[in-house]
Amino acid sequence: MSTRTYSRPPKSLLRKVGRAIADFDMIREGDRLLLGVSGGKDSLSLLQLLCHLQTYAPVRFDLGVLTVDPEIEGFDPSPLVDYYRDLGVPHHYVRQPIMEEAKAHMSGDSFCAYCARMKRGIMYTTCRKEGYNVLVLAQHLDDLAESLLMSLFHGGQLRTMKAHYLNDAGDIRIIRPLVYARETQTAAFAARAGLPVVPDSCPACFSAPTRRQHMKQLLAREEKENPQLFPNLLHAMRLLMLEGGIPE
Repeated sequence: MSTRTYSRPPKSLLRKVGRAIADFDMIREGDRLLLGVSGGKDSLSLLQLLCHLQTYAPVRFDLGVLTVDPEIEGFDPSPLVDYYRDLGVPHHYVRQPIMEEAKAHMSGDSFCAYCARMKRGIMYTTCRKEGYNVLVLAQHLDDLAESLLMSLFHGGQLRTMKAHYLNDAGDIRIIRPLVYARETQTAAFAARAGLPVVPDSCPACFSAPTRRQHMKQLLAREEKENPQLFPNLLHAMRLLMLEGGIPE
């Protein structure tokens, strides 16, 4: 399957990913998975985890990766092309001038929200074109906690990202195998394994403080006072993460 000797993920991270996959029935026999890779630490760590799981999982599944290039200055995923080839993972690459389109068509959204919506459409289109039935996203527990607070503080709604659900068209399942994992875990694994992380994989988002960054800082301050903060948040969010929960 692979010509590269990849780094074995730590057992603590493997356990969390394996438990999430089992708890939410994420991967089934014969699934064809397409992982969205930005080149950041989270998506590259998840790629390694899925490659490792392919070697011993009780179900057989195919795996490909997709990079959506929004044609933003400073974003250059080209160094990763050889990396995916060496892993033996099919790589799909789609370019679209999302930032320029946003200037012309965005209304009421932040650029990040507009970009995310456009990227999701491209991902669905690629899944259909290339025959993938499962779209894999690399958001982790920190992302879910930040989304919960953003929804509460700014939207007046109790919602967060779901772990596994079916898209509106009913033809693609979306899974997030890192929902039990912490950002510190993916960062530590990426550093230890020497993964070829693309710095600032979304330069437009890093150019100015965002609501999400504010929530990240708030949670970090609270966790210093309460080490059980994230286990408690995970417990509170569990129903929201189910497919039958609040729509995403």
